Amino acid sequence: MSTANVKHKRLAVIIMSYICLIISLGSIAGCSFNGGPRGRAGHLPTDTHGIDFPNPDKLGKHSYGVTLYEVGGIIYTCKAGHLDLGHIRGNADNTKFLVKRVRDTLSKNNDGFGFTITGELSRHSVNFTYPQDWESNPNKESVIEEIALATGPYLSHQATVWHEILTWFGVHFMGFEQEFNSAFSWEDMYSNVLGTQLAVQALKTPGKSFDQAMTDLLNVKLKQLNVQPKEVAVKASDKMRDIWYTGNLTPDMKIRHLDIGLDGYITPNIVPGIEECSDAPVPIAVPNLNVLRSHGFDITHRVSPNVLEQGKIYKAAGTKKIYPEQHYPVIMAEIKRQAIQKGYKIIEETPR
Repeated sequence: MSTANVKHKRLAVIIMSYICLIISLGSIAGCSFNGGPRGRAGHLPTDTHGIDFPNPDKLGKHSYGVTLYEVGGIIYTCKAGHLDLGHIRGNADNTKFLVKRVRDTLSKNNDGFGFTITGELSRHSVNFTYPQDWESNPNKESVIEEIALATGPYLSHQATVWHEILTWFGVHFMGFEQEFNSAFSWEDMYSNVLGTQLAVQALKTPGKSFDQAMTDLLNVKLKQLNVQPKEVAVKASDKMRDIWYTGNLTPDMKIRHLDIGLDGYITPNIVPGIEECSDAPVPIAVPNLNVLRSHGFDITHRVSPNVLEQGKIYKAAGTKKIYPEQHYPVIMAEIKRQAIQKGYKIIEETPR
């Protein structure tokens, strides 16, 4: 293929990705040209223009594909604070997709695979190192399933952290929309990890489709987290106006949740003084590679930014070869420095 044709093909993919994102912002459906799940609209946890606060008793049916019946928006729980349904559902679907990619790769004894998240140009490359006795292992099928159900969520979590890193450094996924103002907003990380946990449970639920299991599990989990009515969610958001955020049409988050689970857990950000709530915050465990490594495997995960702003990210990481396990802590330290310099309040890892 000629260089010109390659450039034209890349331009077409970029244009279609932008169209896909625009469609997804309608909250009915997105689309995917990378084989992965559709995109979804996210919301800020602010009582501002265009933010949906749904009735938590009427969240519709989860759908990996196109649907008219799935509800998104911001809800409030006493034990986990604000949650973004778009992030929960989207990361659940990313997890389902990546579990399958891991399972297929190991089943075929392939070295690895690559993936992109719908709407992004960054490329994730995943390579596996197999144990020496793998060929003679009599329990390959069960081991592969165990590894897939642990590694898929891990990769999904790492990819969503990368998304927040991209937004912090000024990437515009549609070329014009506001993004920096939402980077590491206080509900993002918890919502994303919750999505990975629900996805694994849904994939392991016998007798139900993934969509039906996700619908049921989400409703059960929200009740466990003491979900509150719509009016409480709005009140909690409005209570933090001019404290955690300012503005209306494009609010700026004055508090940034930089806890990405480097200590193994993400602690939620609870709005103080909500009289309906007396619960203690419930930290959520982030996915890890313990299962994979316990079976003698190892993994190399590399991210190629493929964005105009990648020079800023390379500078923050101190390298042009970014491996999340190694370089996320370095990048997050630089983001923390920049956030403090900008006058933001930050939420960090909670010592345990």
